[in-house]
Amino acid sequence: MSACGSKVGIALIVIGVLAAVLGLVLVFVGPIIIDDQVVKNTVIDPNNEMSYTMWKDVPVPFFMSVYFYDVLNSKEILKGEKPMVEQRGPYVYRKHIQKDNITFHENGTVSYREYRTYFFEPSMSVGNESDVVTIPNMLVLGAAVMMEDMPFPLRLLVSATFKTLKEGPFLTKSVGELMWGYDSKLVDLLNKYLPGMLPSSGKFGLFAEFNNSNTGLFTVFTGKEDIKKVHKVDSWNGLTELSYWRTPQCNMINGTAGQMWPPFMTKQSTLPFYSPDACRSLELIYEREGSFKGIPSYRFITPKTMFANGSEYAPNEGFCPCRQSGLLNVSSCRHNSPVFISQPHFFNADPVLLDYVEGLSPNESDHSTFIEIHPLTGVPLNVAVRLQLNLYMKRVPAITETGKISEVVMPMIWFQENGYIDGPILKTFHTNLVVLPEVMKWMQYVFIVLGVVLLISGALLYYRAKMQIFESDGDAHVSTSYGEKESLLQDDSD
Repeated sequence: MSACGSKVGIALIVIGVLAAVLGLVLVFVGPIIIDDQVVKNTVIDPNNEMSYTMWKDVPVPFFMSVYFYDVLNSKEILKGEKPMVEQRGPYVYRKHIQKDNITFHENGTVSYREYRTYFFEPSMSVGNESDVVTIPNMLVLGAAVMMEDMPFPLRLLVSATFKTLKEGPFLTKSVGELMWGYDSKLVDLLNKYLPGMLPSSGKFGLFAEFNNSNTGLFTVFTGKEDIKKVHKVDSWNGLTELSYWRTPQCNMINGTAGQMWPPFMTKQSTLPFYSPDACRSLELIYEREGSFKGIPSYRFITPKTMFANGSEYAPNEGFCPCRQSGLLNVSSCRHNSPVFISQPHFFNADPVLLDYVEGLSPNESDHSTFIEIHPLTGVPLNVAVRLQLNLYMKRVPAITETGKISEVVMPMIWFQENGYIDGPILKTFHTNLVVLPEVMKWMQYVFIVLGVVLLISGALLYYRAKMQIFESDGDAHVSTSYGEKESLLQDDSD
């Protein structure tokens, strides 16, 4: 029995050593295995079924919510009074995104066009596309500012043309018409005599050029050569830099296309991306750590300097001519129309902008932009990008449609594009990139603890077996000596 216990003890010691060594190996090798799997699954490659599908057809729910600033006192505005607006909406559209014309290149890049289509969601909206709202007429008030320095007679002629075509300073139309286009004799006239001045050749609408369209030809790195460059833009429409702005820094095309980022992020990382709609590169900064539906995340937000003017943030001087801080002048990429973008309700902008318009109330929870991202893979988990479209308007002599309008940056609409990872893709993502790495991490500790326990148990069992053998050998020796003594005594008595 003692010999058997000794063998069992040795066996436990051997198994314990192997388990402990395996656990220690996993401590060092486990992270390497996980990182290799992350690299393998984040490279843009048709063989990567899960990540390639996420990149190509964006399977998560994605929505655009649009809010209109309904003008309540249009007649009074023409007399120089402060504009009063009321927020209407949201009018929610499901956004379908699909990449097409995908072409892989030998230099480790891939080109594609991303097409977007919008479908109205009545159940998610507060109102319907048939709702009627009043907003400034961009074609009239925008053109008036653009022609401010033109000869007086020409301005008179333009004003007469507006009257002939019955184009006033404000539009009262349905949400659907304002979004996707309405018939306009002025649009027909401009397209006939000034082709290219307007973004579309058909009906004029705020989002007419968005629906059933693409965002341009993107060429991005696949990450095959260097995983740190995956998703980063190599060129857009064949350009490696823009020509809209005044400095090389502002004209740079930085970061990704805005859907995914390189893996292995840290709290010092930022989220740079190029936005064709904003005509520039933007960058979000780290705010805090958290989790989304059980998946660890980093939350990134827009810095206050994003739309700051040149006097408050020198690097933004190239985006000028500027107005108040918090406004980005996009006239250079919007056919010179006096259009500005900002965060909704002038959030993070110069407070003076709120004094010029009544009905605005900015707050962080409703009006800030954020992206919650899985830092290990660079995959966004929860996204809300929020922007506001504003029109700079003022009185322009000879163009009587402008009346006595006070100089103001007038909010027209704001919209939010949001999406979040959900459904089967969430389960797959959670299993492969959260559960399995966690199991592997705990396995290494289990093996180490199990190895130590088996090692100690085996050593104790082996020691106990050896002691039993020693004690039994001692008893046998004593009994033999006693027997010999009895034999000698017997001989002496004889």
